[in-house]
Amino acid sequence: MNSDANRFSITARVSIALADVEWSAIRASGPGGQNVNKVASAVQLRYRLEGIDPLPEDVLERLRVLAGSRLTKAGEILVDAREYRTQEANLEAAMARLRNLIEQALHRPKPRRATKPTKGSQERRIAGKKQRGTVKGMRGRVKGEG
Repeated sequence: MNSDANRFSITARVSIALADVEWSAIRASGPGGQNVNKVASAVQLRYRLEGIDPLPEDVLERLRVLAGSRLTKAGEILVDAREYRTQEANLEAAMARLRNLIEQALHRPKPRRATKPTKGSQERRIAGKKQRGTVKGMRGRVKGEG
């Protein structure tokens, strides 16, 4: 069984089934003359998030957040590509964008550990505030002149 032919590689360890990715050719907008008006060269990918085996739930949650407005109510990510003149090039560009999005979601953010400022940094901060206060204090009226 050749399962690699039916999968789309994201990283060395992660790949997704091509059955979870649907694509359709649409007409592109903008400049391009007759070619744009009669050839469906733009590509729209739909990636279903529900029922996907290889991606853990935390990755799927990060993917939902990263997708933002590209996430539909049906739980699909829409990726458009329309910058090239050929359908094949736009399909490759759309797949690359999807790969990039999933790669970002696979990266686990490092947990933040709260730290306290050092005693030296606190003293420098207070000294700077005092110096700034004296500079501002010198801007007032001078006593004895008037």
